[in-house]
Amino acid sequence: MDWLNKQIKAPDKSYYQQALSKQQQLTKPIGSLGALEDIAVRLAAMQKSSNPSIDRVWVSIFAADHGVAEEGVSAFPQIVTTEMVKNFVNEGAAVNVLSRYVKAQFEVIDVGLLKPVELNKLIVNRAGNGTANFTQQGAMTEKQLTKALLAGKSAVERAIEHNTQLFIGGEMGIANTSSATAIACAITGLSVDQLTGAGTGLSSKEIQHKSQVIQNALLLHQKHISSPLNILQHIGGFEIAALVGAYIFAAQQGIAILIDGFISSVAALLAVNINSQSQQWFFFAHQSQEKGHQFVLEYLKAKPLLDLSMRLGEGSGAVVAVPLLQMACNLHNEMATFEQAKITVN
Repeated sequence: MDWLNKQIKAPDKSYYQQALSKQQQLTKPIGSLGALEDIAVRLAAMQKSSNPSIDRVWVSIFAADHGVAEEGVSAFPQIVTTEMVKNFVNEGAAVNVLSRYVKAQFEVIDVGLLKPVELNKLIVNRAGNGTANFTQQGAMTEKQLTKALLAGKSAVERAIEHNTQLFIGGEMGIANTSSATAIACAITGLSVDQLTGAGTGLSSKEIQHKSQVIQNALLLHQKHISSPLNILQHIGGFEIAALVGAYIFAAQQGIAILIDGFISSVAALLAVNINSQSQQWFFFAHQSQEKGHQFVLEYLKAKPLLDLSMRLGEGSGAVVAVPLLQMACNLHNEMATFEQAKITVN
């Protein structure tokens, strides 16, 4: 897993300054386009281009099952993971509709469903038959962790073959908010009660049960969760590990990354704790309604672009934000300067 620590170069400072200077000459008060200005300037630096663009978008959905589902921490049965994978392949999910709208390349990867399924277009890169129940033992072996991380790296390699300008990772896995919450608690030191949310739609009583399950798991593994990779191995999920691998490798390759909601942000949290330079390549799409997401974003000092009260996961919130990045580029590239428009500013 040495590749995870490989150096990540910062976006190009000279293109950043050039883009920032141009923004100050466009026919608008400086700063009046808010985050749209920052997006354009950052993308110019990432792409080393005076005319940044987001024309080629790549969406990878990683799917895996979680042993902790046995503890009754989800409102849906575990079979829904596989059923949703079939829905993704048949292009019927929300993220499919949104990906078509932004003309993104789309793929689904089985990183560890409980049982293998044969589906056309499904990419199979399995780390195991779902994770173990982390309330009883470690979620995965070191070998499985390595496989899951590499599954994310492989997805980015496919994206690179299509010259992608923006990578989006999504996830599907019943009970994965429990895993993500446990990870967030282990890294941030915040309490389980602070971070535990409704997930797929739990009642207040069910949330209390979920919180207790996570608390028990953290106590069980407290001697073993001393590093980000140990945390991921003991209380993580295969699809979360794949996202971590994808985010780090995409950053190493100089590709802009758009982060989705709670699960994806927890993967980003892990990525930053493994390779701190990766965050320079992240955009955070939105703040979800899942309770812990706000705390994770605050810990990362991240400003989400949107707040639409979404909590679906599967990369949907990130794809919704793609047009904002595209509009930011168009404004930067196509607006007239004061000089071009012959507008006097002094």
